[in-house]
Parts: sequence; C-alpha cells; structure tokens
Amino acid sequence: MNFRTFLTVCFAVTIVVVGATVGTAQCPVATVAGGLRAPTKIILSTKGSLLVTESGNGTNTGRISIIDAATGVRRTLIDGLPAAFGAPGNDPAGPSGLVMRGRTLYVAIGAGDEVLNGSLPGSFVPNPNPSSPLFSSVLAIHFSGNVEMNTAGYVLSFADQIALKNGSKLDLANGDNEKINVELLVDFPDYVSEPRPGLPNAVRQSNPFGLALYGDDHLYVADASANSIRSVDLDTGSFSTFTTFGPLPNNRGFGPPVVEAVPDSIHLVGDQFLVTLLSGFPFPVGNAQVRAVNPETGASVPFITGLTSAIDVLPAAGGGFFTLEFSADMLVPLPGRLRYFSSPSASPTTVSDCLITPTSMAQDSRTADVYVTEIATGRVVKVSP
Repeated sequence: MNFRTFLTVCFAVTIVVVGATVGTAQCPVATVAGGLRAPTKIILSTKGSLLVTESGNGTNTGRISIIDAATGVRRTLIDGLPAAFGAPGNDPAGPSGLVMRGRTLYVAIGAGDEVLNGSLPGSFVPNPNPSSPLFSSVLAIHFSGNVEMNTAGYVLSFADQIALKNGSKLDLANGDNEKINVELLVDFPDYVSEPRPGLPNAVRQSNPFGLALYGDDHLYVADASANSIRSVDLDTGSFSTFTTFGPLPNNRGFGPPVVEAVPDSIHLVGDQFLVTLLSGFPFPVGNAQVRAVNPETGASVPFITGLTSAIDVLPAAGGGFFTLEFSADMLVPLPGRLRYFSSPSASPTTVSDCLITPTSMAQDSRTADVYVTEIATGRVVKVSP
C-alpha cells in the first residue's frame, strides 16, 4: 500500500470514528489547540514549546506552528511551506517529520502532488506540473530562542521555494525585522520508475515522513512510500538508502498474502532507532510493529509486536514505552489508541482509545503529559497518563 492510500482511508473514516463509544480508558481527551491545517507531527522544542507541522489545506499552505502547552495559544513560526492535495484522493500532503538540535529545526516536506493517479488501480504516474519544486525534501530552519518565544511568524513565498531549489540560503524577516535562516538540506527524487504491464510510465513516489538525528553529522529519514530509511550527511546533503523493510504477513483472510511495511516514524532511543511499521491495506490486525534498528549496520529486529496501524512510539518518562495507533481496526473502523508497555514484551495498558486519526505524539517529561496530533480533526490533544 502506498502511504497516500492510507491517508485517503484515514480521512474517510473520520466521521465514523468520531462518534465511537469508549470504555474505561482516558476519554474524552482534553483539546489543547484546534483549527490546525492537518497537523501531522509534533515535538517539544529545546525551550519547551510544542512545534507542530501542518500538511496544509491547499496549495503551499504548509505551516509550522508554535503552541504554548499550558494555554493552547498558537503562533506561526513559518507559513507558505510546500503543500498540495495529491493522489490518490486529494489528500493534504506537505510538512511532516521534524527534529530539533540546538536552534536548528529539520523539517521533512512530504509528497505533495508530485504524482497523479494512473490508469490502473493503485497506480501513479509523474505530475508534469507539481505545485512546488520542494516536495520530497528536508529543510533546515535556524532561529533564535527569542524568535521562538515572540515571533508573529514568517512566510515562505513561491519565489523563495525556487531560490531554495537553486541552492540559495534564505534570510527571512518578520515585521520586527528579526530573521530566520532557511536552507534546503536534501532534495530526494520525487519518484522512481515502477512500470506495470499496460502502464510503462508508472512510478513509486517518495514520501519522507519521519526524522531522527544520529551523531554529529547524520540525519535519518523514514520514507513511508519507499518502505526505507535514508541516511543524509548534514554537511554535504548527500544521501543513501540505509535500510529497507520487507513486507508483513496479511492475516485478514482476504487480499494479498503480504502487505507493505510503511515506516512512518523514527526516533533515536538509547543506542538504537525505533521505527513504527504501519502495514498496508487491508491493514492486518495485530501485525503492525515497532522495529529496533542498529544505527551502524541497518539491521533490524522486532521490538514491540501485536500492534495495528502503528504510527508512533516514544520512551515514557519514568520507563517503558508508549505506542500510538491510528486505529484499532481501520476496516471497522475504530478510533486510534495510546497504549503503554512497561517493557517491549509486556502486555500493554490502554491509556486512551478515543483518539481520532492520531498521527504523532510528544511527552513533556516535567508533567508526563502526552500531546497527540489528530490530522483530520485539526487538533492537538493532551492525555495525562
């Protein structure tokens, strides 16, 4: 399954799951902020702010927001980032994964409308006129702590996107003449050839969706459409495929015998990467997983298994791990859930099972609160384990 097919399904099921009943887990959850443009990923900044990527609500409406966790007040860090409604179902696609070191924020720009639907079911062909030249890339944004705490926002114009594509490093100013610097770290190919009988120009798109840093000089990128992790040299922008994930068994009793792995988040935890594998259509129940990946060799082993539509994982403050699942069953459909594992092999405790299209989470170690993005509702919600 192409990851974009998953997004089409996720928006289709939103109305159904929003009214679902829940049991004893923490429900309903508290809304921290609403009205966001398809919020996709969330992290805590080095100053304790919530930083949220928004995939947008139209052409080049991608945005990064700064949210005060205590008050829910939202401010714009940067607007006008590459975004579009793309195949297969006019899904919003723009800024996605993000990771921060010091005062530099690395942001993945997703697939946008770099491909169009092909003439065969589930196929894609190149879009000769995509809405941005920067889809399937990673931007580096450098900004001061004062900007983070006070800015009213910056805007990236289409001319700025062209300049970045051509190798320029931009200084953007706001109304107070404070500046941030934006540069294009790496520009991945939008797609690779994947010809089919009767459709020789079919392609598989690229869709960078999760980011993690390792050492002083490398960024690792989870590509949810290529089922791979790429390694990027921070100094040169050169990249290579670090590891690829094979298909997972399909236990549905219909459809193909195996489904695509779909890596959608990556985090450096201790001396290993933890990567969530969503699994493709028909979304087998209990066959999604978290894999532990060796940062030196790329070898991977199952870490937490028995998941369904796994979309994020985090070490919990005080020990153990949280897993986030987009839905407890995509085909019923059921709401998403946050679960806690005291160890990778322990039986999980359900913390919340009423999350509506959750896509990412961050935990504040000071309060233990977990903040979750819901892409289709446009919310950031808070769960207090």
